[in-house]
Amino acid sequence: MKRVAVIIVAGGGGKRMGEGLPKQFRMLGSEPILAHTINRFHRALPSAQLIVVLPEAHIAFWENLRARFEVARHQVVAGGTERFHSVKNGLAAVGYDVELVAVQDGVRPLASETMICRLVSEAEQFATAIPVVEAVDSYRVVEGEESHIIDRRPLRIVQTPQVFRRALLDEAYEQPFSPLFTDDASVVEAMGTAVHLAAGERSNLKITTPEDMILARALLDAECEEQPADNQ
Repeated sequence: MKRVAVIIVAGGGGKRMGEGLPKQFRMLGSEPILAHTINRFHRALPSAQLIVVLPEAHIAFWENLRARFEVARHQVVAGGTERFHSVKNGLAAVGYDVELVAVQDGVRPLASETMICRLVSEAEQFATAIPVVEAVDSYRVVEGEESHIIDRRPLRIVQTPQVFRRALLDEAYEQPFSPLFTDDASVVEAMGTAVHLAAGERSNLKITTPEDMILARALLDAECEEQPADNQ
């Protein structure tokens, strides 16, 4: 397997989560959400370079918090004004020998090790690997005071980690920022490069609201219940 770096972007303020700690620092089971995310990638890719991007104002807090838990070794980098700038700062810290870069939301703590490794393998083959799942809800487009249903069959829900050949991602992030950049795939596509869609996981939840925390705890509990059977 090629040398991999993982950029974990954890710059959100967590306004939709309510008052209190930013969501990446909140406890999920026995450790903070961000610690779960870091440790998942370390278990899946033990030799990968792990880079965590945080708002500069949060770095000292995280350094103090992580000392209380068993968190895999990682490098901390200050983020920027937008996610685009935070990823770009993370890319600047990637080692010279890295050939593939995965970019992960810090508040997606439940990505399976199997999926992470599969995405890296697909990125080796296709240069990009973007995890998606099929839409299952009904969707409507609102136009003024009216709305209409749209066909959900071609729709896909996009997740992270998004994995790219390092040279491709470096080139993409040399572009000027655009508000149309919603994720790394959109930055790469802006160069005219198509991205490869790969199978994501419905359990690969992005924790955004208090309800998401309830679901994440249930999913984590279910994982823990399965582990003894796997080890027998």
